[in-house]
Amino acid sequence: MKTILIILGALGLIFVIVQVIYYYKIQSNIETYPYEVVKDYDTFEIRNYEASLFTSVKLNEGNYKETSSKGFSVLAGYIFGDNKKNEKIAMTSPVAMTIEDNSTMMFMVPGKFNKEDLPEPTNNAITFKEMPAKKVAAITFGGWANDEKINEYKEKLVAALKASNIKHTNNFYFFGYNAPFEIIKRKNEVIVELE
Repeated sequence: MKTILIILGALGLIFVIVQVIYYYKIQSNIETYPYEVVKDYDTFEIRNYEASLFTSVKLNEGNYKETSSKGFSVLAGYIFGDNKKNEKIAMTSPVAMTIEDNSTMMFMVPGKFNKEDLPEPTNNAITFKEMPAKKVAAITFGGWANDEKINEYKEKLVAALKASNIKHTNNFYFFGYNAPFEIIKRKNEVIVELE
């Protein structure tokens, strides 16, 4: 019994080490949505995001579980080569999703591309969306995201903004930074565009 516990402990330690190495190796090479922190508050921060180009797919669901799975599958297919040039496009971070009844999932296009350079999608549901520069408020949380957590942090963000007398729009987004199989250092955010 003692031997089995030692083996399980060693396997657990190896798993954690592999996760840490994977996280630092992969995450450090992924291009992210560029922003600058304007002001840091206790529970949230104000950021300025640069104008960026996104691939997007609009879905009929507002439910995170269904939307994230379907949307990710469609957009991942496109960047992994399911396009008219069979060209692979690097993954970026975060994966973005609008928080509304009919959600839109978006992957940022790597900075080396412009709209004209991108291969044409084979799936007509995929469109390209140019997001202008914008000022947002962002609140961060860890673990795996679900509808309850997203709504909880959306409410916390709205309450914090109200307490700080900061006016916001109704344009809320969820940002997910990790692949589903990543266990450690999971990062999620709810952001809202400011007036």
